[in-house]
Amino acid sequence: MIDFNDKVVLVTGATSGIGKTTAKMFASNGAKVVLSGRRTAEGLEVVSEIEKEGGIARFIQCDVSNESQVENLLSGVVQYFGKLDVAFNNAGIGGTIAPLHELSENDWQSTQDINLKGVWLCLKHQIRLFLSQPPKDYTIVNMASLWGTGASDFGASAYTASKHGVIGLTKSAALEYAKNGIRVNAICPAWVPTDANAAVLSNDEMRSHIAAMHPMGRLGTQKEIAECVLWLASESSSFLTGQEILADGGISAKR
Repeated sequence: MIDFNDKVVLVTGATSGIGKTTAKMFASNGAKVVLSGRRTAEGLEVVSEIEKEGGIARFIQCDVSNESQVENLLSGVVQYFGKLDVAFNNAGIGGTIAPLHELSENDWQSTQDINLKGVWLCLKHQIRLFLSQPPKDYTIVNMASLWGTGASDFGASAYTASKHGVIGLTKSAALEYAKNGIRVNAICPAWVPTDANAAVLSNDEMRSHIAAMHPMGRLGTQKEIAECVLWLASESSSFLTGQEILADGGISAKR
C-alpha cells in the first residue's frame, strides 16, 4: 500500500476505464481525489462509489481541450481542498481509425485537441498552481501509450501522433521544472480492456490475436496500469522524471 494521506490528487478522464480505476485506488490509499470528465452523471457515480468505500472525492465537469474549463477545474481543486499535490492527466480518446489519406481535418484535430492540447493545458495550469504553493515535491503523470513510442499499420496515425506529442511534452516539462521539485512522467500501456476499445475486444478472434501480440500472452488490466500510476506519483519513484514507462506485457522489448 502506498500512502497518500494528506495528498490532494486530480485525475482527468476519470468517469470510466483506467481513470476511474486509478481515482478509486488513490482514494483507497488515503488521497483526497478530485476527478473530472465530460460526463457529469458518470462522474458523480464514481464519487458515490468512492464515498461508499470510505474515501473522499469530488467531481468537476471539464473538457480538457477548453482552457477556461481547465482553469475552472484547477480553481475548483483549490476551493474544495486548498491545494494540489498530484495530477494524473488521463483524459483522451482513440479517435477515428482509418488510413491516413482518408482522415478528415476534423478527425485529426479532434484527436489532437483532447489527447495533446488537453494534456498541455492541464500541465500549464497544474504547474502554475504548483509554483504558487509552498516549495515541495509535486508529481504529474501523463497518459501516453505504447504507440507514443512507435507506430502501427492499422490506421491510428492521428492517435499515434498525439501520443508521441504527449511524451515530448512530458520530457520538456520534466526538464523545465525539475529544479522546482516538480516531477513529470508518462505511463505507456499496451492493450488494456476499457469502454473505448470494448467493440474491438468483443470479437473473440480479434481479442485472441491482440493478446498474442504481447509476449506475456495476455492483455493488461486497468488495476495493473493504476498501480504503475500510483508508484510514479509516490515518493517511491522520487528520482524518476522525464520518463515514459512502458506497461506493455513485453511488446517493446521485442521490437
